[in-house]
Amino acid sequence: MFDYADNEMRGCIYMALLKGKPAVLLLEDGTVFHGTSCGCEGEAFGEVVFNTSLTGYQEILSDPSYAGQLITLTYPQIGNYGVNPEDMQSRTVFARGLIVRDMCAQPSNFRSTMALPDFLKKQGVVAIEGIDTRRLVRHVREHGAMQGVISTAEDGIEAIAARLKAAPGLVGVNFVETVSTAEVYTLPAVPAKKHYVVAYDCGVKTGILNGLTSRGCEVEVVPWNTPAADVLARDPDGVFLSNGPGDPEAVGATSAAAHELLGKKPVFGICLGHQMLSIAVGASIEKLRYGHHGGNQPVMNLRTGAVEITAQNHGFGQVFSTIGPLIPELSGGFADHVDDLRFWTEKRIAPVVQSKEFGRIQLTHVNLNDGTAEGMAFLDLPAFSVQYHPEASPGPHDSSYLFDAFCRLMDGRSDYLDIEVRDTRVFTADKEMM
Repeated sequence: MFDYADNEMRGCIYMALLKGKPAVLLLEDGTVFHGTSCGCEGEAFGEVVFNTSLTGYQEILSDPSYAGQLITLTYPQIGNYGVNPEDMQSRTVFARGLIVRDMCAQPSNFRSTMALPDFLKKQGVVAIEGIDTRRLVRHVREHGAMQGVISTAEDGIEAIAARLKAAPGLVGVNFVETVSTAEVYTLPAVPAKKHYVVAYDCGVKTGILNGLTSRGCEVEVVPWNTPAADVLARDPDGVFLSNGPGDPEAVGATSAAAHELLGKKPVFGICLGHQMLSIAVGASIEKLRYGHHGGNQPVMNLRTGAVEITAQNHGFGQVFSTIGPLIPELSGGFADHVDDLRFWTEKRIAPVVQSKEFGRIQLTHVNLNDGTAEGMAFLDLPAFSVQYHPEASPGPHDSSYLFDAFCRLMDGRSDYLDIEVRDTRVFTADKEMM
């Protein structure tokens, strides 16, 4: 009888002779994958997640939202265009480890300054290649996200398993405090200042900050635990709550600040920022089965009917029904909540609930893959948020209008979110013009 595991292990031992040191990926349920080290040697513990993007591995690795996680990239060959310091999304790599099918050690790209394996070693990131990533992803999809360890240790699976069992998990841990800035800093508007924004750094990406500054926002970045009173004393035109890693329930200081800022200043939240606003209004947060990670997540804007191809990176989500009861006259006559929010996409209705403290809140965006909440807008005060990353260009520009919406919100426009997204490219017979 064909033994898949033994065949995989023999193949990986053969590859180890050609490449690096043998390594293993061990999941908390006991599943073992044998491969070869292609980064720093050692052990890395974290939640195993998978990202479906075809490119952008450097941006993924340097996204602080991956703190505490082991990233599996589903595209088969990774590293073929190398790395470049200009593409970093933060000051370092916060991901615990990297899992790939095939690592390219000799990149071919005019922008490349370093091969990805060398970059991983320099950053101290443990990585493994040579495993069947398709099998791994199927396993995670079937059994849910789980803790794992990448190890190059030679003391056996049982010893590695004991260390994995003792390692802390993701739930209840505040990873934001490990990735946020410690000092306040300011980024100038490009080309001219139109608004002054205070941004909470919960693990903000460079691309998101660029999305604000390129719209004429001077951005003052503050630590994750900055009190709301300190922000209000700065008298900004608006407040931005950034993306970030881990369990949102563990980031109490930011959600408390969001609660105090609502109704006092225009507020825009992205990803973890969306979850901070959700907690501030009393919504429950759920741990998703295996999260949303990648650049191909379809999301419907219920206000316009447009479908955006979005980039996402989160393992937790808002439970929309827990904000409050539906207002039937503003929800197509429906009075009962549904678990699968794709119900509203089929009805082409953006339902509205009555919150206990902050008035009417509208569901604005829904994930078309699993029917989870992806955005909300406050109807009685200036605030809105989305669960995804509008700057990452998977569509390629489907969601960038959200930065413009924030600027319109700071200008006091009630129609700030009703922006029709159009492709600005003009095609001719022989060339494409912008």
